[in-house]
Amino acid sequence: MISEPELEGEWGADRPAGQAGRPAQAPPEEGDRAAVRRPRGPWAWALAGAVLASAGWAAVPELRDRYATTPRIAYRHAENLCRETGLDTLVKATAPVMTRHPSHREGPAVDWAHCEYFTEWEEGGTSYQMQVLVELHKKADPAVEFGQGSGLFPEALSAAAAAEAAEVPGLGERALMVEAPAFISGPRLRVLDGGAVFTLSVTWLGDVDKRGGTPGPDEDAVKAAMIEDMRALMGGLRK
Repeated sequence: MISEPELEGEWGADRPAGQAGRPAQAPPEEGDRAAVRRPRGPWAWALAGAVLASAGWAAVPELRDRYATTPRIAYRHAENLCRETGLDTLVKATAPVMTRHPSHREGPAVDWAHCEYFTEWEEGGTSYQMQVLVELHKKADPAVEFGQGSGLFPEALSAAAAAEAAEVPGLGERALMVEAPAFISGPRLRVLDGGAVFTLSVTWLGDVDKRGGTPGPDEDAVKAAMIEDMRALMGGLRK
């Protein structure tokens, strides 16, 4: 029932002022509540959608970081890697380069470029073979297998991985100078930076002299030259 004060327009002090002048309705019976429930206005659905959309956008970076598998690649692919570096510092520490042999391949998972250098040889001296390999991994993260001997030349890298390796600071995310096994003369420098893996190796062969020894270079100087040439190569290929 409608009370007498409401018919006369008299409202209690606890009633909101914005409702003055509105006729009051008796509360519905229990069985009629569903029938008199007012539907939500369009603005309510729009607000709910905006809240859900905002929550979705806020979650995108976290989901992307959690499920993204494409590694970051900050370097460009070189079809002729021999033109990108002459290994100038390394050549000064070893011998002049006589021939260069480039090769490359672009694939759905990995783009790679390779250059092989051969130095001049003189009787009684030492000849050198230097190889540079750049791998750009576009799908799988190479950090998982870095330093374990995997790569485009698994036999050689597996042998080198079993040898002693030393961390080299200041190159990419991680760099290793791998000492060559007993049957290989020369070190190998491996650098990981995002989805890019760089490998620089040096091997040498010398004539056996009358005392039964084999001439060779200053290995510390060779390693220092490898680090400098690797830094220059990475800088030249950076996008």
